[in-house]
Amino acid sequence: MSLNKLKKIIGIDDSYNNENIEDEYYVDSTDDTLKDADKCGNKMILLEPRAFSESQQIADYLKKRNSVVVNLKRVTSDQAKRIIDFLSGCIYAIGGTMQKIGVGIYLCAPRNVNVQGKITDESEKSKEKSEEEVDW
Repeated sequence: MSLNKLKKIIGIDDSYNNENIEDEYYVDSTDDTLKDADKCGNKMILLEPRAFSESQQIADYLKKRNSVVVNLKRVTSDQAKRIIDFLSGCIYAIGGTMQKIGVGIYLCAPRNVNVQGKITDESEKSKEKSEEEVDW
């Protein structure tokens, strides 16, 4: 007995196409996606504060469970220290994490975001490197 005859006896239809079901499942409008992101806090916000007063805006994003990348290159070193101190307190209060990802650039993430890995600083690399190693 051939496979086709067996399929007809059992009632299996070869014309059934799984692609249509998958397409229907994944079709979602951009507006619906953005609304869901606003509700769940699935955004990555990039900010370059120019004054300490903008640090409260960063804290508000963190309270809404959004991740924030903060570039402190546009503020003075004293203001940058104040912003980092303020954000450290906010991060502690919400149970989040803060990581330095570059010179003057920090990633602030709330508790619902899992950050894996660590970016090493150039100064840390030079401390670990022996004199015999070649600098690439």
